Amino acid sequence: MSLQGQCLCGAIAYEVVQLDCVIVHCHYRPCRKAHASAFASTARVDREHFRWRWGEEQVCAYESSPGKLRRFCGKCGSHVVAERSGVPYVILRVATLDDDPAMKPAMHIWTSHDVSWFDPGDAVPHYETVP
Repeated sequence: MSLQGQCLCGAIAYEVVQLDCVIVHCHYRPCRKAHASAFASTARVDREHFRWRWGEEQVCAYESSPGKLRRFCGKCGSHVVAERSGVPYVILRVATLDDDPAMKPAMHIWTSHDVSWFDPGDAVPHYETVP
């Protein structure tokens, strides 16, 4: 079984065999800014479990910190994955999945970067950095 996903406009699509780590809500300031949101929901996917289905030529990249590339659709701007060279996984933006990953978020990370106007009010564990 695999999971399908795509950007907002449908110009790019991908497939993952599975999520290879838990889903986390990342509150790190650059993640918040990249997603224009209080946090970004992410999960690691081993590179061999990820493939572009179509539109790879539409994928653009921004190096948000040394060695970290955020990959997004050049037409609609949807952020799909982030990656670092030499690392065996990509960091998938879970909200771009079309299919239900059948798992719930396991934690909030980097809550030391929280904004004062956001209160998640959930029972998911919170960590000031990465546990």
